[in-house]
Amino acid sequence: MRLAALVLIALLPSALKRPLLRWFFGHRIGRTVRIGISILDAREMELADGASIGHFNLILRVGRLEMGRHARIGVMNIVRGGERVCLGAYSDVMRLNVLNAIPEHDCTTMPVSELELGPGTVLTSGHRIDFTDRVSLGKNVIVGGRSSSLWTHTRQETAPIAIGDFCYLGSEVRIAPGAGLPDECILGLGSVLTRRISEPRSLVAGVPAQVLRPLGETDLSHIRRKTRGDMPDGFYTGS
Repeated sequence: MRLAALVLIALLPSALKRPLLRWFFGHRIGRTVRIGISILDAREMELADGASIGHFNLILRVGRLEMGRHARIGVMNIVRGGERVCLGAYSDVMRLNVLNAIPEHDCTTMPVSELELGPGTVLTSGHRIDFTDRVSLGKNVIVGGRSSSLWTHTRQETAPIAIGDFCYLGSEVRIAPGAGLPDECILGLGSVLTRRISEPRSLVAGVPAQVLRPLGETDLSHIRRKTRGDMPDGFYTGS
């Protein structure tokens, strides 16, 4: 019955969706939130003013969905399972991404199934993130290109993945359980990251990935740029 009601609500205009989701499901939804034709099956939702969810998204069996102000979920994305999915202010999940946590796992490591995208973080197109254990992407992270995948579980064991602030992940990278990057790193095209890197401001690449060199000022200026044109000046400094 719940899913049937959510399907019917999905077909309504955004102006009707907002009050119905508040009244019947107790969700907290800002007045300027825009919701397209998408199924939003989360036990709890908190969508800040300016947040938007485009058409043909499936959000299924999520414990809690949080979207900061002006956070966006684009079109044709799948978000499935997990205790908590949090998209920071001005973050952007663009299109055709699959964000999945195994709903009824038999893992022996007591994972915490959470996905957190920091403010201004962007997932572009066709990426897969397994957050059976915790995945955190810091602020102003770009998962660029297509077809990258982040995995937190093997057969029955898990380990979290942590990516620091102002990192850029190139197209078609693979990140293994327990791996991670510190702040201001670039992970090169096609790399396979199997461990935690400890040196910030580094170019990391290869199979398996390793630190190749420190980043220069030109490199850093690129990854420190705003990820969205509508992001206010001084957004990260609070000015």
